[in-house]
Amino acid sequence: MVLIAIVGMEKWQLNEFAITPGQATNVTPLVSVKGVGTDSHHEPVLLVDVYLQQLSLWQYLTFHLQSHVEFIPGSWLEEPGVPTAELTAQGYQEMTDSKSAAVVAALRALGWKVPGHTTGAVITSVISGSPGELAGLGVEDRIVSADGTPVTTACGFVNVLHDLAPKSTLTLGVVHQYFTPTGTLKVGHLHTVHLITAAPPKGAVASGCPGDAGVDHSFVGLGLEDGLAYKLPATINVNTTDIGGPSAGLAMTIAIIDDLSKGSLLGNHLVAMTGTIDPSGAVGAVGGVPEKTVAVENAGAKYFIVPASEAAQARGAASSGLQVIPVSTLAQALHFLRSIGGSAPVPITPVTKP
Repeated sequence: MVLIAIVGMEKWQLNEFAITPGQATNVTPLVSVKGVGTDSHHEPVLLVDVYLQQLSLWQYLTFHLQSHVEFIPGSWLEEPGVPTAELTAQGYQEMTDSKSAAVVAALRALGWKVPGHTTGAVITSVISGSPGELAGLGVEDRIVSADGTPVTTACGFVNVLHDLAPKSTLTLGVVHQYFTPTGTLKVGHLHTVHLITAAPPKGAVASGCPGDAGVDHSFVGLGLEDGLAYKLPATINVNTTDIGGPSAGLAMTIAIIDDLSKGSLLGNHLVAMTGTIDPSGAVGAVGGVPEKTVAVENAGAKYFIVPASEAAQARGAASSGLQVIPVSTLAQALHFLRSIGGSAPVPITPVTKP
């Protein structure tokens, strides 16, 4: 009877997840560069991840007996009405955006001017049963026109919906984009999608877009972000196969700067870091910092650079042998690295001024 009960608990999946310490991975070998000079001296730059696991009833009970486990309800991972099946694609999308921001932030930190422009409204989520889902749209598809009008931003598309009556037929120009099971972005061709709008659901709120006061008259059930493209002086890629989420942004940025610059950026120290990055170099908060701190200590790093808002969490999980460094910007992270003997970032290839 006890055995039968345990088997039942192992198969009973809960809408509860556990975050446990992952690995500290050297991101430096993952960086490839074509078009500008790189340094032959490659220092390890550690990105840190965690394991996220949906729990059975048995795991939920046994995990409470372990240390360094954070429990979160499934509702924290989901948007209202958005199926959990989209989580993997959303994680890969966050990583793709993070890689793009890391490249731009690194090049700008080295002195390059990196102009950018918007390329459309990129889909970040699709609500179940919505007009967007019925039309076959998915995460990462990029909307570039609506009823013949060019769409260059997310708000540009939202403004089309504002005065459009429900049950209107909307003809979209969509560049089909999707992720492979390992997270590689594939870009397809421009095609036409016909979508019939719906009335806004109860409780709908204004989009917040400039010039879009009040609730939009039509609803399509899509989360959106601006598509972005940049004019780069080189081709830079970070191989993040099977890795999702935005938390490696700071580590990727530092690894790219180290690859493109002279000298030892990290002063020959083993340094781990976590934090999102945006193209301006701002560092943002991430999840699972206590568990990441454990992974950093397991890897033998002496320094752990973290978002300033989460430094207290990291210090609470760290032993006396690990120094936690809070930062809010890429510039602060580079300043700390210089304080421990690292070189100032100087590009190997001279920066050409426009």
